[in-house]
Amino acid sequence: MPQYRKLAHIQQYLSPTARKRPTRLYPQPRRAETIQNERLPQLPPTFGRNQLLPVADSTRALLESIVDGFDAPIRYAFAYGSGVFEQDGQTADKKPMLDSFPVSLPLHARTLGSDYVSRFQSIAPGVWFNAYVPSHGVTIKYGVTTVDNLCSDLLNWDSLYLAGRMHKPLRIIKDDARVRLNQQVNLVSAVRAALLTLPQHFSERELYKRIAGISYAGDPRMILPAENRGKVGNIVRKQEAQFHELYRRLVVGLPGVHWGQNGIEQDMSALAREKHLRKLPKKLLDSIRRKHNLDTDDAWAQVAGDVSLPQMLQKEMASIVRWPATVQTAKGVLSAGPAKSIKYAYAKLSKWWKGTGQL
Repeated sequence: MPQYRKLAHIQQYLSPTARKRPTRLYPQPRRAETIQNERLPQLPPTFGRNQLLPVADSTRALLESIVDGFDAPIRYAFAYGSGVFEQDGQTADKKPMLDSFPVSLPLHARTLGSDYVSRFQSIAPGVWFNAYVPSHGVTIKYGVTTVDNLCSDLLNWDSLYLAGRMHKPLRIIKDDARVRLNQQVNLVSAVRAALLTLPQHFSERELYKRIAGISYAGDPRMILPAENRGKVGNIVRKQEAQFHELYRRLVVGLPGVHWGQNGIEQDMSALAREKHLRKLPKKLLDSIRRKHNLDTDDAWAQVAGDVSLPQMLQKEMASIVRWPATVQTAKGVLSAGPAKSIKYAYAKLSKWWKGTGQL
């Protein structure tokens, strides 16, 4: 089969179709269908309630309709970005593209009749993207990955490509117990990493900006004219209420952190910082271990008390982000094709130019 026909065959399955199914509104995201021969963890009903961020009924109905339109076995799906939650700098006359992630079963792409998408998707960070797709009267950009790939990044920060996006407010469209459990770990990891890079006293907004900035440090788009450089500030300013709901209970649950009316204060002793350091995600911690030979308790204490620890952590997180983000940017050109790539690049260039005036 010629390559262009092969891609067209894949596209008809990967694009959301306009199947006529009634949209049902739920107080919480819908659960995924039960998968035979797979044991899923049973979580308490209130576990991870901070992740269930509300949106307008019209937005919720739209998101559910879009996900229902995918002819694929989707286990978990979420939407994020300015198409779901408002960002500073948006204008009412120009609707942003809606970003979503339908997360499929392993081998999802192979069930579509070709291993092309599966092989392409498997290249780090393990995501297939499709942009400028019309669906239900809006334009969407969506990424497809597997549950295993998503959960591994949430837990270990393998690439921070998915985990970093999920540090920001998102709307769960289709829920999954395993993903929710790993996402809670991811959120706590983001708080610990942020605390280790912040001073003793800081504001709530400073915390959120530090967390939101983790996935942008090292991203080549923030250096090249391909992204709004004021994006982190824009996200936090307009979504501060959602950040508060997502993180406050997690922050106050950590030892040595006091959330007061005048800001947040943390214990800066080497012992307190060592506890955060030891519980960082595996990929980040492995990198620190290799460079600092953390074989003894004294070595851990020394690194935890080092005044250069914030800079070291930010450098290591940027290093994790850099290569997968670069690869995904290159993959985006191949998966979208030249026409969509030029259109997308032009939109990003406009955002970058606008962002230069916000610095």
